[in-house]
Parts: sequence; structure tokens; C-alpha cells
Amino acid sequence: MNQTIQLAANETISEFTSKLRGVVIMPDHPQYQDACKLYNGMIKKHPAMIVRCVDVADVIACVNFARENNILLAIRGGGHNGGGLGLCNDGLVIDLSLIKYIRVDTSNNTVRVGGGNLWGEVDHATHPFGLAIPAGIISTTGVGGLTLGGGVGHLSRKYGLTIDNLLEADMVLADGSFVTVNATQNTDLFWAIRGGGGNFGVITSFKFQAHPVKTVFGGPTLWPIEKTQEIMAWYNKFIQSAPEELNGFFATMIIPGPPFPEHLHLKQFCGIVWCYAGDLSKAKELFKPILAMDPLFQHVGEMPYPSVQTMFDGLFPPGFQWYWRGDFFNDLNAEISAQHLKFGSKIPTPLSQMHLYPITGAASRVGNEETAWAYRDAKYSGVIVGVDPDPKNADKITSWCKDYWEGLHPHSAGGAYSNFMMNDEGQERVKASYKHNYARLKKIKQVHDPTNLFRVNQNISPK
Repeated sequence: MNQTIQLAANETISEFTSKLRGVVIMPDHPQYQDACKLYNGMIKKHPAMIVRCVDVADVIACVNFARENNILLAIRGGGHNGGGLGLCNDGLVIDLSLIKYIRVDTSNNTVRVGGGNLWGEVDHATHPFGLAIPAGIISTTGVGGLTLGGGVGHLSRKYGLTIDNLLEADMVLADGSFVTVNATQNTDLFWAIRGGGGNFGVITSFKFQAHPVKTVFGGPTLWPIEKTQEIMAWYNKFIQSAPEELNGFFATMIIPGPPFPEHLHLKQFCGIVWCYAGDLSKAKELFKPILAMDPLFQHVGEMPYPSVQTMFDGLFPPGFQWYWRGDFFNDLNAEISAQHLKFGSKIPTPLSQMHLYPITGAASRVGNEETAWAYRDAKYSGVIVGVDPDPKNADKITSWCKDYWEGLHPHSAGGAYSNFMMNDEGQERVKASYKHNYARLKKIKQVHDPTNLFRVNQNISPK
């Protein structure tokens, strides 16, 4: 059977779709064009069939159909992937967006989440109970993709990465079997999915440990781009010794417009976005040395945790042009800060920026081999994003991003957080991003997906 569903016999397709409760979308379906839209508008893909699964049975049917007919298979959760890996050309897409449910268990502060949920939905459900799960910094991000890649965000220093708070997952494997993975069941897979991406199966539900977080103290502080080296040197020293309840990620950026004051619009800055999840009575004292650095603009204060998670949602709706590159860093020395000043002074469009997320505190206390995420000893995870709504600027933002990355990469730890990788970076970059853990991941892949059915991802090849 050819890899394209179009060449599968009509009776085979009819038999398959008759087993499904979900929505089947093919090129002649009125929703097809909308269903093919990606978060990254720079990428266009046209699957032969999209199945919006409503339950595990649908997922099992899709996996079996793809495997038995040698059809290319992609998995879409929240659809936020920068490389557009939630879709594929001419193949079958398992769309999990209808598998949504959130159950908060206050007896042990655990949360069960469906494979298609977004983090904003999780925050909405946990916040009334004064709880939060460590996640990223954008609430429209899918739970599945962010978790399987690792999960770096505002609470990483206090409570670790998202994968450090993953207790259990239900998943459909390449042979169509359904398994639960946790610390005592299918432990090889439980190790692999904590950072190994979607290489090993389709996750239909997650169980997380939540933590007491309701109101935080935070917000942005900005300085002129010319002060990048000075502020970065101070930040590097400050954040490494700051209480773990305090997180702050460093950025080079342009202020695109509202809600920031008009006198800041379209000017270049370096900045730090803070989130303090500790005793609020100590917040103002803790922020004194931060404000003593005399930011040109600051807007810090108390806010509900979901507010800090949604702070940037409005700036980045689906459909913009995106190109990004990432790296880990062990230091922020003068050579590195010089590159940030150089390229931070050449940001090509108002939404393009660079972020550096600290990997310290709780996130760094997990061993490099305890999960598939291999860079626990790195101090920062960096990402450069070229962003613009206009397709005419695609080449401009891509070139700037690549040049920025090439200026920094010689000073990096060698690999990147897989959620910050495009799909044009090659297999050597994937290997570098898993370092010493790649061989173990490959062995697990050989056992559970020997034909590489799950390959539309940052792929760990079984061969």
C-alpha cells in the first residue's frame, strides 16, 4: 500500500472510518482548509486525512490503520509546534483537540489532563484550588507537546520542569496497544517520554503533581538595548543565587505597542520578565535590588498566576510567520553578552525576540540521566524567534534568527531544548540535544516503534 491515503482502496477507508466516533476531515470536507492551518504560518502542509479523535478507541484505530497501510502519521495536540510537526503531507493526522478533560484531586493535589488540552485550560481549572502545574510562558501552548519536550517556564526554579511533575501517562503504542506508564509500570517508556518527545506513542492523558501557587508577584523590567552587557552580567550573578521561588527570563526585544506606554513603542530593549511564587510579604524586599538597577520601565506587582501565563498570548496569535533556533548555555560571559548586544540591536521586526530561561534550582537537581532531558547541568535554555504577521518578511526574520544563532552557537553547550528546534536542523542536532541519553532512547524506540511509525517529530531513529 502506498504511503498516501488517496491510493488506499475506498472500501479500506470506509471500513476504517466506520470504526470512528470522531470527526473525519478529508480534502473535500468544508472544514479542511481551517483544519490545515498551522500555528506557524510560514509552513503549509496538506494531509490526506485528519481525524479529530474523541476517545482512546479512535486513537487506536488511527494508529492501526496507519501502520497496516504504511501511511505517514502525524500527531497534533495543541498545534503550537514551531516546525509544524502536528501535520504531515499526504498522510494521516491524529488530532487530539477533542480529547479534553481536567480533573483536580484535592486529596493529593494531582491533576488528570486530556491529551488535547491547552495550558490555559489547565490553569483555569487549577487556579480556584490555589494550585498550578509548572508549564511554559504562553497559555495557548498544548499540554502534550510542551510536556513531552520537557517544559521550561515561570515555575521551573521552584518546582522543576513540567516532566518533573509528570506522575503518569496513558499512551497508545505503535502496535496499537494501550499502556499506562509511571514510576512502576512500563518504566522504560516513562523515562523516555520525559523529554523524548512524541517518538514513542500517542499520549491520551497525563497525570501531574500540582503545587500551591495562586497569586504571584512579577512582570517585566526593561532597559535600553545599549545596557545589555551590563544587565546580563548582573542578572547572571543575581538569578543564580536568588531564592528558588523567584524566576526571571532574560530577553532582547522590541516593544511592539500597547499595552506598553507609547514612548517605548518600536524601540529596542533588553529586559527580564519576573515571576515570584513565594511569600508575598517578602516580595517588595526581594525586588529592591532588581529595581535598584534603574530600569527604564517596570511594571511589577501582584497578579493571579494565570495572568502571568497569559501575558504574551495576545502578541502571538496563530498564523504568524515564525522561525526559531535554540541552544543551551553554561554561562553568560562577556563574549556571549556581546553577541546579544550585537544581534539584539538588529531585531528585524517588532515581535522578533530572544529569551534565556534559567535551568537552576529544582530543575537542576534532577540528574542528567534520570529523565531523557539531558541538559540539567546547563544554566540557561535560550531561544531566538523571528516573528512577523507578513509573509513578505519571512526571509528577513529567518536570516536574522540564523545569524543570531550562529553568533552564539560556538559559545553554547552544544544542543538545544527540543521544543525550540525547527525541522530543518538535521539529525545531528537531534542527537546533540539528547547527548548521552540518545543511545538509550534509540534502544527504547527499537523495542516499541521499530518501524518508526512515529517519525513526524524531532526524530529518534530506531536504525
